[in-house]
Amino acid sequence: MTDPRPHNAYVPGYKPAHIKNHTWRTAENSAPHLIPVLQSKAQTNPNTKLLDCGAGPGSISVSLAKYIPQGEVTATDLSEEVIQRAATLAETEGVTNVKVQAASIYELPFEDDSFDVVHAHQVLCHLDQPLEALRSMLRVCKPGGVVALREVDMRMWSFWPESEPLKQFHKLITLVMGANGGYPNIGPRLVSLAMQAGIPRERVQASMGTWCYSTREEREVWGGTMRDRVQAGEMRKVALERGLGWGEEDMDKMAQAWDEWIEAEDGCFGCLHGEVLITK
Repeated sequence: MTDPRPHNAYVPGYKPAHIKNHTWRTAENSAPHLIPVLQSKAQTNPNTKLLDCGAGPGSISVSLAKYIPQGEVTATDLSEEVIQRAATLAETEGVTNVKVQAASIYELPFEDDSFDVVHAHQVLCHLDQPLEALRSMLRVCKPGGVVALREVDMRMWSFWPESEPLKQFHKLITLVMGANGGYPNIGPRLVSLAMQAGIPRERVQASMGTWCYSTREEREVWGGTMRDRVQAGEMRKVALERGLGWGEEDMDKMAQAWDEWIEAEDGCFGCLHGEVLITK
């Protein structure tokens, strides 16, 4: 599906390694702040309707749906091909209360006040107009409903073993996201963003969450994604086209460093995310 307005492109793209990274994400490791809300709604409003924006392959959507078994989750993504993976995943896991629809977060094809919960995870950081996207999410949320966000603060990356190519990669990926119009450090700004959207401060609950990749499988997921981005992905292309200061040889060294990190038995990566629950 093509957004009718000229917003920035999604630089990470949809290569297999990147989709594998997204598939690693679940409600438990990527939306823990929302779980208590859904557990409460399962008791007080069993027919809760949830919209998941930018759902990608749907692993978070499907796991969220398990917390509201009598409710309904609508998973959306700009990519028609990728969002169909969410439908396949739901079918594979026997989750029957998930439906999918290709849609732009800026132009959600739903009536005002349609959903009890509206969720997005690591979406606003990639957008050139995150406030516009949040307003779109608020529009389709019912009065008294909840908009849940979780977004990265890329300043808060921590990894071991440390190597110079990985340090340079961290600088590069942050610059590429910013050069493409995104907001790599938007996580701590989510309260401010909600207030800019007209939400009173007392209706915004903030928290911070983390990821940790340490086991061999986790290192393959994270390291493989980062390696592919700098080796042959859009990130490499943008870095070269924009003249951000790193050449082909530099990025080859970064890719090799991620391979070495995957093989390092003591390898560990962590990062911090801002989280908010906004009551409309």
